[in-house]
Amino acid sequence: MQDREHFDQLVLPHLRAAFNLARWLLRSREDAEDVTQEALLRAFRFFSGFHGSDARAWLLQIVRNTCYTWMEKNRPMNSAVEFDESLHLSPLPGPEAQALAGSERERLAKGLEQLSPRSREVIVLRELEGCSYKEIASITAMPIGTVMSTLARARERLQQLLGSSGTKEAVHDL
Repeated sequence: MQDREHFDQLVLPHLRAAFNLARWLLRSREDAEDVTQEALLRAFRFFSGFHGSDARAWLLQIVRNTCYTWMEKNRPMNSAVEFDESLHLSPLPGPEAQALAGSERERLAKGLEQLSPRSREVIVLRELEGCSYKEIASITAMPIGTVMSTLARARERLQQLLGSSGTKEAVHDL
């Protein structure tokens, strides 16, 4: 029972961050709910092996791995392929289409949906969840330099997707 209480204290406060990451990686609320639940079960099952000081990073790493495992089993591999601008670059919508897109938040969400999973995860971890570069490196098993360059490219691509008006501020105000 002591493990359960300790788990509840350390891990459950990060449930929203776990769901948020799963939601952005999977792009489906229902799938994210299922995967988050599965990740929490895994986290609880292996909690006795957790001896770190950052329960959030540990949980988000489990969520991330669970998401990618789920995608391998349930989605064709082309949805997990890294974004290649030369193959996938689509024309930016004109001003009228942008006006019809709705609120900045909605536009930003649509832009995030168009990023590759790797780009989306570093943006979500950094801008939405407030993770440090070191935490992101730990969660994603990437070198910190790769985290920084991936984040820079993701921000740049997101700005391209959103157009030039006010997007730099919008990306940093996620």
